[in-house]
Amino acid sequence: LIPAINSGNEAWLWLPTAIVYLLIPLIDTLLGEDTNNPPESEVPKLEADNYYRFITVLSVPMIFIGFFAVIFFLVNHQVSWIGYIALVMNAGFVSGLGINVAHEMGHKKTGIEKTSARLALIPSGYGHFCIDHNRGHHRDVSTPYDPASSKLGESIYQFTLREVPGVFKRAWQLEKTRLSRKGKSVYSLENEILINWTMTLVLFSAIVLLFGLQLLPFLLLQAMFGYFQLTSANYIEHYGLLRGEGSNKPYETCQPHHSWNSNHIASNLILFHLERHSDHHAHPARRYQALRHFDDTPQLPNGYFGMFLVAYIPPLWRYVMDKRVLQLNGPDLEKSNYLDNKKERYRAMLCSSPLSRMQ
Repeated sequence: LIPAINSGNEAWLWLPTAIVYLLIPLIDTLLGEDTNNPPESEVPKLEADNYYRFITVLSVPMIFIGFFAVIFFLVNHQVSWIGYIALVMNAGFVSGLGINVAHEMGHKKTGIEKTSARLALIPSGYGHFCIDHNRGHHRDVSTPYDPASSKLGESIYQFTLREVPGVFKRAWQLEKTRLSRKGKSVYSLENEILINWTMTLVLFSAIVLLFGLQLLPFLLLQAMFGYFQLTSANYIEHYGLLRGEGSNKPYETCQPHHSWNSNHIASNLILFHLERHSDHHAHPARRYQALRHFDDTPQLPNGYFGMFLVAYIPPLWRYVMDKRVLQLNGPDLEKSNYLDNKKERYRAMLCSSPLSRMQ
């Protein structure tokens, strides 16, 4: 925002977008991957180090500072519709980072981290995230029943239309079940979804009262773009992966190979090691600084931001990722989580293309 203010050139408003989708993937490519793991003997000490906890908690006020900086720029400057879109994306990036911070702290048991996670979700209005993610997504991940696990052959845009309403419905049902066990209505004041949404409503209402109703579309659009960042992450994290059937329950316990992993340095630093997703799903309570790399996990060819850009171009995504999914399971398509209407297409690919030629 500062270059745009100093120069009067609103093209500078697109700098954050260029950094996210171009510069960070380039740095990831140049720096490569870090596959080192902390020694297990040091993990208890590492997880007890409050320095790492302080960074995530401190991120919450920084998120609000960034969010309000974009708001104040918008209300004090005339921008074209192109500049307006850039500001929507800038605020949405901040809101999306808030969801990522909430993802890390929402798994923890300390009061300050749980509260900080709820606060981090306010700008995006995605107050049902921790409920669905912790109690729904981690239970159903990499199965056809999970709206937050993408299927082989499914574009990110198809996935978005399935995932966004799907995770809300699951979160609402989970909260309804929890409250019914306590003999309370889903519309009780103890409904955590309603509490979280109320906090967003208070914030947005205060901004509209201060700056006018014209801010409402901006607030809603940036929130939508914020949780589209979450959707983008969900899309690439489990694409086409399927947990096998277990002996005593429908699906085996989630293992590291049920998530796509990435060890690219720059994006992992920004996202609190979210990209070491394989270890996260196998051990959800493990703190980000202690997450591990496993040699036998599916690996993404770039960090998350680079893969987001690839995902936004479905033919390019299919070219890059479909062969990787098929290589994981050899000729057995039933070991993949695929769209039913794409079954024959992938069977034909397996029959006509030797796996050695797909590398």
